[in-house]
Amino acid sequence: MAEGAVVEGLKLEQRHGKERVRVGRVWRDVDGTHHFVEWNVSIRLLSDCIPAYVTGDNSNIVATDTMKNTVYVKAKECSERIPVEVFAIKLANHFSTFYDPVTTAIVNIAEKQWERVSVDGQSHKHGFKFGSEEHTTEVVVKKCGALQVTSGIGKLKLLKTTQSGFEGFIRDKYTMLPDTQERLLGTEVTASWRYAFDSLENIPVQPLYFFNSYTGVKKVLVDTFFGTPKMRVYSPSVQYTLYEMAKAVLGRFHDLSSVDLKMPNIHFLPVNLSSKDNPVIVKFEDDVYLPTDEPHGAIEASLSRIRSKM
Repeated sequence: MAEGAVVEGLKLEQRHGKERVRVGRVWRDVDGTHHFVEWNVSIRLLSDCIPAYVTGDNSNIVATDTMKNTVYVKAKECSERIPVEVFAIKLANHFSTFYDPVTTAIVNIAEKQWERVSVDGQSHKHGFKFGSEEHTTEVVVKKCGALQVTSGIGKLKLLKTTQSGFEGFIRDKYTMLPDTQERLLGTEVTASWRYAFDSLENIPVQPLYFFNSYTGVKKVLVDTFFGTPKMRVYSPSVQYTLYEMAKAVLGRFHDLSSVDLKMPNIHFLPVNLSSKDNPVIVKFEDDVYLPTDEPHGAIEASLSRIRSKM
């Protein structure tokens, strides 16, 4: 019924849930080393609760307060350090199996990147600083055990000051942008990748599987964007670089079925100054740039593995 019920001649699709449940979790090793995560959890439930909408009968509704408290309880029950994907799977599986009316649970979590600090060259055992990007995941669990896991990176800002250009694009009377083979390339990467397994029984059992996948995919994305210090990579467009990044991820991680990338430009516009002696605005050698506040001109693409049918 959650995916489409006809009531009084109207097709009704519904879901309900709780957003922005923030939880912090500390794990303590025996040697005094602490591990800390901050998760922002959102929950959506598809359930057979149409009467709540049409007659006011709430008997099949899971209250949002219950959802919030469940997040805290399940986080406390995780006695060992776990990746955000595993926590999302635990939550989604709980909601889809514990409550009879719930047919599907969708859990989205954004993990803030608290990074361990170093003091005098040594890693601090219980000190952390706030990083920039987020580690995200979306888990969908159905009552039958079907599973879909998508992980990702958000707010990852990358910039290189050379080896980038943009030319040969469509020109008309509205075009002011000049061709260039030399510009700054800045972007804020939002990436997501879907795992190929599709049931709770097929989740990989390696304890560091999701940790390694996240750090590995992030490294491939960053390395492909920049190239190595000795082998610099020229970018003729954001579209080209985006495609190369997605292709590199699928080529390296064969347990992923698809990659989705969004890379809006972060523009840095050259500031060209005039003077009394030279009133014409001219470009000078050591450029000064005017940065924009927000990314614009989103460039998006999805790339999936193509599997031949036997």
